[in-house]
Amino acid sequence: MRTPAVYLAEEVMPYLRAKVAEVLYRGGFRQAEIADYLGVTQAMVSKYLAGRYKRPPGELARKLDELAEEIGRFILYGGTREEAVVLVSKRLVELFRSGFLCKFYSKYAGISEEACNSIYSDRTGTEVLEELAVALKRLVEMDGFKELIPEVRSNFAYALPSPKGPEEVAAVPGRITIAKGKPYALPPEFGASRFTAGILVEVGRLRPEVRSVLNVRYSDRIREALRRLNFRVARVKTEGMPEDEAIKEIARPFADALYDVVVDEGGHGVEPLVYIFGRDPFDVLKKVELLINELGVRR
Repeated sequence: MRTPAVYLAEEVMPYLRAKVAEVLYRGGFRQAEIADYLGVTQAMVSKYLAGRYKRPPGELARKLDELAEEIGRFILYGGTREEAVVLVSKRLVELFRSGFLCKFYSKYAGISEEACNSIYSDRTGTEVLEELAVALKRLVEMDGFKELIPEVRSNFAYALPSPKGPEEVAAVPGRITIAKGKPYALPPEFGASRFTAGILVEVGRLRPEVRSVLNVRYSDRIREALRRLNFRVARVKTEGMPEDEAIKEIARPFADALYDVVVDEGGHGVEPLVYIFGRDPFDVLKKVELLINELGVRR
């Protein structure tokens, strides 16, 4: 019988391991380190890096490329091998639950998509909290992040797929603040933010692939740094708007295109802010690092 486990082992994991190997190698890992994380031989890693692996159908390959980037960043930001195994497993289950993998598995196994969907029917937020916690720890330890925290403080949020409301978005209770001269944050929780979570709910309706956001301060230097980085930037102005309208205004640009950043230019009584968006918290972290590095270079 061709169960989902057999399908993953034969059709999905070889390609996913190869793409994760490429991400780690670009990030500075040696082949032996990559082999240890992936649980394969160094010779197999060498084959992966030489491009000697079977490529799945285009839509599936693109989704696995995105997953490989996420897993690779997770490892590069300090995730352990055990944590990486758990994360990969949960992500693959999530792809089955969403019905995405069922499209491909049903053809492989010769069963209906409905039968596949019946195997994976519930959803969990455990992995969202775990990933956001890892990314949050890296963020508050990042050199230069303290200077990006605005007067209203920062929040870092990560949503379940297609969130229905703020209760399906994890964020930092009380926001990220400064304590004893250093950034400080409580562990993330679901329902901990109305405003930042509300933004992800609205954006998720327009661009389901965008599931994480972080707000930081805005200045002329940051504006120029964003320009030099060639980030896709949209601009809005929420001055005088009620909270619910401001949330919709910040999300509005995503109806037309995909953006890395939305700048709220603020106004009387409203501090200007930069909202950095990404597929996941590690995607957001990567953009924050680029911004900090660009600001540091131009001092």
